[in-house]
Amino acid sequence: MIHPILLCGGSGTRLWPLSRKSYPKQFAKLKGEESLFQASARRLSGTGFAAPMILTGDPFRFIVTEQLAAIEQAPQAILIEPEGRNTAPAVLAAALALEAKDPEALMLVAPSDHVIPDAAGFRATIEAAAPAAADGRLVTFGITPDRPETGYGYLELAGGADPAADSPQPLARFVEKPDAERAAEMLAAGNFLWNAGIFLFAAKTIVAAYEAHAPELLAGVRAALESAQTDLGFTRLAPEPWTALPDISIDYAIMEKADNLAVMPYGAGWSDLGGWDAVWLESGPDDAGNVTSEHATAIDCRDTLLRSETPELELVGIGLEDIMAVAMNDAVLVAHKSEAQRVKEAVSALKERGAKQATSFPVDHRPWGWFESLVIGNRFQVKRIHVHPGAALSLQSHYHRSEHWIVVEGTARVTVDDEVKLVTENESVYLPLGCVHRMENPGKVPMVLIEVQTGSYVGEDDIVRYEDIYARS
Repeated sequence: MIHPILLCGGSGTRLWPLSRKSYPKQFAKLKGEESLFQASARRLSGTGFAAPMILTGDPFRFIVTEQLAAIEQAPQAILIEPEGRNTAPAVLAAALALEAKDPEALMLVAPSDHVIPDAAGFRATIEAAAPAAADGRLVTFGITPDRPETGYGYLELAGGADPAADSPQPLARFVEKPDAERAAEMLAAGNFLWNAGIFLFAAKTIVAAYEAHAPELLAGVRAALESAQTDLGFTRLAPEPWTALPDISIDYAIMEKADNLAVMPYGAGWSDLGGWDAVWLESGPDDAGNVTSEHATAIDCRDTLLRSETPELELVGIGLEDIMAVAMNDAVLVAHKSEAQRVKEAVSALKERGAKQATSFPVDHRPWGWFESLVIGNRFQVKRIHVHPGAALSLQSHYHRSEHWIVVEGTARVTVDDEVKLVTENESVYLPLGCVHRMENPGKVPMVLIEVQTGSYVGEDDIVRYEDIYARS
């Protein structure tokens, strides 16, 4: 069995405004009806594959479980990182957890935000690489390049290796992201592949590699795993030893030092969607080179990406060429396609200004569902709240605001101090300042309500929780 290890962190700044720190790109539906994370989990499933192990951060733990449930998958484990520490500590944590159960187990480490259209072909490539991994090799996957890409790292094949082989090949070295001239030279040379950041090895093999090349990581990761706490099915790595670990990638910590490497070529299509130009390319431009979403219109445009993420917002481009425009209800990006890698500069600029759009998504996802702010004033706020079937918010109170709830879809079970009652569509309930209250969805369909808050302060931190089924403080 091959054990998928899905890395599910990051901030996705190059795909802002759709991808933000609070809701990075792997959870977004950038292509089709499934998120990149769901597509990754589905791709690495089926005959020969164990249930996935997920490494993610605390803010995303319920998004992970919700999206897996939507595609009817259950993880073998979800490890919660107290802080992002790059891929080297994360991979080691997964390897130690797996080695404790089966040292011979093969683990496929993969980011959860890649696009690989030919899922069956990729699974066949993994299977072709498995014997080398079982034989003690650290196998990395290299993508056949089709353009002089400057946004990817490269893998240089050793002399005599075949870049089109259907079996693992000897690897000479890792190459950093090149400039345009060097990328063109490597493409012409024919013995370079893109570094996909996907790896296959036995648990015992990669642990031995850490012992040889990065022993300074072992004690901290072991301590974080041994002192981990189980919380609602999640494994929370202990924060004190984890946060003391260096921020380092597995490429730097292990792969560039190891001598038992092999590279498995793959040429059937891959992208890490590292920018909106990549989204444009992978979305299949029309005859004029345009890609438009459902609520976007291109008039006399060429080689342009027009994408509206809000049904109520129609985006129209006229006479544009090589432009990408992405519109949401709280932010709009307009840039030349050649500047796609500079989008992260916009995020940095917004952070410096204190703009919440830099990191916060307009829809706030919670374990029970989600909410969005419709209107915010000096002493009031109006929200739309969506509660999943069977879910419940915490039993809570507020110091600075009262609330009025109007149910517009489904049925709510509402607690106000000692009273519990059902509130159905087109009914409302008032919650005075300081009352202890909770809303639940007892039904089998989503419940939606409009919440009107009024008071001297309507921030999310004005909350006292008394009970919470999701173990939040």
